[in-house]
Amino acid sequence: MSKSYFAVSARTAIGLARSGNEDSALTSSSLLAVADGMGGHAGGEVASQIAIKTLSSMVPVLTAPDIDTDSIEDLLLNSLHTIDSEISRVASDEIELRGMGTTLTALLIRDGRAALLHVGDSRCYRLRGNTFEQLTHDHTVLQELLDSGTISMSEAQDHPQRSMLTQVLMGEGSIAPVLMVYEVNSKDRFLLCSDGLSSVLTEKEIKSLLKKSNRDEAVEALVEATYVNGAPDNVTVVVADVIETEEHTVELIGAAQ
Repeated sequence: MSKSYFAVSARTAIGLARSGNEDSALTSSSLLAVADGMGGHAGGEVASQIAIKTLSSMVPVLTAPDIDTDSIEDLLLNSLHTIDSEISRVASDEIELRGMGTTLTALLIRDGRAALLHVGDSRCYRLRGNTFEQLTHDHTVLQELLDSGTISMSEAQDHPQRSMLTQVLMGEGSIAPVLMVYEVNSKDRFLLCSDGLSSVLTEKEIKSLLKKSNRDEAVEALVEATYVNGAPDNVTVVVADVIETEEHTVELIGAAQ
């Protein structure tokens, strides 16, 4: 496939236990991103907004026809340092924002491949036919305990460190991001989400709802399912199908609006 784009549907919701939405998201025909902010006094909203607006400003150069693959990957990785530095600058100017931070999971499609950039515990999944796969690996204490075999999956369900992050953009300059590149197929469907979805629904439940043929219906069903299960956190869902014609302009949702 020489040209490939995203057809996108997305929704964000506050949930049933939060007073504001600290999630932000970016959708476009070439770049998707979800950022889940954290920090009191609106800090989470500001941090996720910084991440998404920084990426949004980069869409023209990331999609320029004359840029090579290595340069694209360098730009994506460097964007994290730009975001981290801006979070540090804003937090140093406004004391009530100190300690704010954000996750970031972004997916860029170009020339039949998808570059996945990841920090934190927001997730990217791929549905290819009947095969459903989590492409990201959570940067959490819990995931490290699972990886080392210290705890079992059943023990992980109610673990006290379930949400403790090991990687996050919070202006400290100590991030170790992950960048992976995948070949895409014309029938691929991708899901980017905050942990307001993935910590509430099982993988089986997510797969079942994501398989709905209508993309808008899949998004609505996923969000509504979190509400049925108590929606304890903000929830953001971005569902994208791989297509061969460009049809979606850049849109910001959540705190980044």
